Amino acid sequence: MTKRIGLLGGSFNPAHRGHRRMSLAAMAALGLDEVWWLVSPGNPLKPAKGMAPYDARLASARVMARRSRIKVSDFEREAGTRYTVDTVAALLKRWPMHRFIWLMGEDTIPDLHRWKDWRRLVRSVPIAVLSRPSYDDDARAARAMGWLRKFVRPSAMARQWTDWSAPAIIFLRLPPDRTSATRLRALDPNWHRRFANPGAPRVHPKE
Repeated sequence: MTKRIGLLGGSFNPAHRGHRRMSLAAMAALGLDEVWWLVSPGNPLKPAKGMAPYDARLASARVMARRSRIKVSDFEREAGTRYTVDTVAALLKRWPMHRFIWLMGEDTIPDLHRWKDWRRLVRSVPIAVLSRPSYDDDARAARAMGWLRKFVRPSAMARQWTDWSAPAIIFLRLPPDRTSATRLRALDPNWHRRFANPGAPRVHPKE
C-alpha cells in the first residue's frame, strides 16, 4: 500500500518534545500517513565531541515517538549511508511504492549548500521546511535558496505535494517550540545514561 511519508533525519542528541511537536504538526499540514525519524550514526557536519552513543540516541527517539504515527528508524546504520543524498536514494530503492518528502528545520537551511550533492538531493524528493523561532530571515537568505527560490511552492498547496515534481520546496509555518537539544544537554550532560542499552534491537519501518 502506498503511503505518504515525511522523513526527518537528525542526531536526536537527545530526541525531545520539539522533534515530536514539529513532526506531528508537519503530519497534519502535509496530510502524511507517517513520519520516519532517521537517527544518524554520525552527522558529517557535527563534531563527534558531545555526541551520545548511538543506541542511547535511538532509544530516546523511541521513547519520544511512542503512541504516535512517528516511526523511529535505524535505516542509516543498516544501509551504511552517511550522507542524506545516499540515504534518500536507498529509501527510494527499498520502498518504491511510497511517496517521500524530506522534512528539515529552518535552522538547517543555511548549511544546505554544504551537504553532499545537495542539488541531487532536492531533485530526488520534495522538501518541507519547518519553521523554527528566530531562523526565518537566515533561512530565506541562505546560499542554497539562491537556486531553490524558483521552486518554492505556496503553503496553501501543502497537501498537494505528491503532485509535484522535484525540485519543490515549501515553507510551513508551524506552532513555535523553543526546545533545544543543546540546552537539554547543558542541563543534563549525562542524559544518555538513562537510555544505556547496548543490546537494543535494530528497528526500522516495515513495508
